[in-house]
Amino acid sequence: MWRSAGWPCHDVLELDLLAAGLLLRQWDEQGRETLRVTDAGIELLAATRRRNQVAFNDHEALVQRVALAMQRAGRVVWRGLTLRAPLPADEDGRTTWALAMPDVYSIRHTTVEDYVEPIAHEIKVSRADLLSDLRSVNKGAAYRALASQFWYVLRKGIAREDEVPPQHGLMVADERGMEVLRPAPRRPQRLAFNIWMALAKAAAESGSEEEQVSLGAPADAAGQR
Repeated sequence: MWRSAGWPCHDVLELDLLAAGLLLRQWDEQGRETLRVTDAGIELLAATRRRNQVAFNDHEALVQRVALAMQRAGRVVWRGLTLRAPLPADEDGRTTWALAMPDVYSIRHTTVEDYVEPIAHEIKVSRADLLSDLRSVNKGAAYRALASQFWYVLRKGIAREDEVPPQHGLMVADERGMEVLRPAPRRPQRLAFNIWMALAKAAAESGSEEEQVSLGAPADAAGQR
């Protein structure tokens, strides 16, 4: 309603907003009805925006911490990817597909395909967001189809360990650092061609020159390049 011309649709949500005093009905000279957001509605919108902005900033800060940790471990890192993942075949043997958007996706710094070991991290700073994820069976299956390990990284205190399925790794984070509560099961995984193409078209995270030099050392020492 805030962005539109305010034409009513007469649904139950609109009814609730009118009853709460967040919307106001108006009529023009031709008797046409429109809706306007009241002062109370504007205050609620602004307060909601502030809460969402805080949650977004907290989320992005934790995403950055995880991405940096993966870079320091000698991995090539991407943020904000959209990847097409195959789901388990249905009863007719047909493969269905889902879009997965891991907060952090990384591979080992190597030219040996079998050593790539893709890892996906999903970051959650609110309990509601986590529970919404866990209710989606396909979402977890999509992440596992894309990675040899899949981790949830949670803001400390938003969930118990037993609420996260055992097929996912679990870390919790606070201002002091990140703690592994449960290692992610490791599965053999080779990247499909469509994933390689998506990675090639996306921009990997860059670090400082000092970090980039240090990232090369473990790979060289392990003879993986």
